[in-house]
Amino acid sequence: MPPMLEPQEGRMLFTSESVTEGHPDKIADQIADAILDAILAEDREARVAVEVALTTGMAFVFGEVSCRGYVDIPGLVRQVVRDIGYTRAKFGFDADTCAVLTAIDEQSPDIAQGVSRSLEVRAGLDEDPMAALGAGDQGLMFGYACDQTETYMPLPIHLAHRLARQLSLARKEEAVPFLLPDGKTQVTVEYEGRQPVRLHTVVVSTQHLPHVTRPELERAIRRHVLEPVLPPSLWDDQTRLLINPSGKFVVGGPQGDSGLTGRKIIVDTYGGWARHGGGSFSGKDPTKVDRSGAYAARHVAKNVVAAGLAKECEVQISYAIGVARPLAIHVDTRGTGILPDPQLVRLVETHFDLRPASIIRRLDLQRPIYRPLSAYGHFGRLDLKLPWEELDMVAALRQAAADLVKSR
Repeated sequence: MPPMLEPQEGRMLFTSESVTEGHPDKIADQIADAILDAILAEDREARVAVEVALTTGMAFVFGEVSCRGYVDIPGLVRQVVRDIGYTRAKFGFDADTCAVLTAIDEQSPDIAQGVSRSLEVRAGLDEDPMAALGAGDQGLMFGYACDQTETYMPLPIHLAHRLARQLSLARKEEAVPFLLPDGKTQVTVEYEGRQPVRLHTVVVSTQHLPHVTRPELERAIRRHVLEPVLPPSLWDDQTRLLINPSGKFVVGGPQGDSGLTGRKIIVDTYGGWARHGGGSFSGKDPTKVDRSGAYAARHVAKNVVAAGLAKECEVQISYAIGVARPLAIHVDTRGTGILPDPQLVRLVETHFDLRPASIIRRLDLQRPIYRPLSAYGHFGRLDLKLPWEELDMVAALRQAAADLVKSR
């Protein structure tokens, strides 16, 4: 292993992490979104706010649900755990033997009244059908995009997710048969300005069977996880590769650490390179702007960058509970915009309707699409056809920006 090198003068280091689907927090997210999907399949108008907590031999599902229909929550929990790969009680968590506890109530009527009929409608200020739905809570949501990768995501989180997915793939396809479901990845990228120039450090920590020797593990991870993912142009002989730096990782999953819905929000979003809101995504129906607002903000930011209006773009949207229209929209291109940021805000306000009902309709969010998002990130997913990743506003934004430039 090469010694740790300081970045060259004028350069900086930035790190992001991801986790596999067998990580206890991600098991919780997947269960919550599997329940949400099953409920939306029965009732598109359902209100869902489900949380999951996990520990050795037990899953606890709790929260608020108002819907028409029935969902077998214990059966869903066991199926998700089975799909992930926890199928043997000796690993401390097993789909068939774990206890499943539930504590589900209906959505508060105080919340429901503001969501079902927005302040604008109740006050007689707006008869537009898209104003009918109020935001499910107050809060601030962020969306981000940049030109560092083909996915319009920052390189550190892009690579960390790809490594985590490859780690799970190597286990499921038995290319590395001694791997177990829990795992984490971490990527440190060296930047010159805002552009990535090399990989500084890569960490892979993976749960494994007890009999595996360290040399076996390191060879297998290098061949089946690192080499298929890391770009050769950024990986040199000074890149540090740390594989299970704790020494061994036999006890994992909910036996090794408790799991909780929403505890990996930085993994779900931009790996810390851009800001994110305080609310998690998993287990929430799209009337909760923690989820739908964040998806809409990503849609805006990605189209701004793809249109060539900036090399990177961060969008903030803020809401008040029961109010349809956003309180404020903020755009920050970090000095890379071809127009001043306030002008880009006006373009966004003109071309994107960010009221919850409009977001839900435009992005078609009242359908069972969420479980695949609950591991490996909600953004930049080339393996999924996600409406908030579509570049459907690029032409309109380019034309609008060109018209503004001409009018100067």
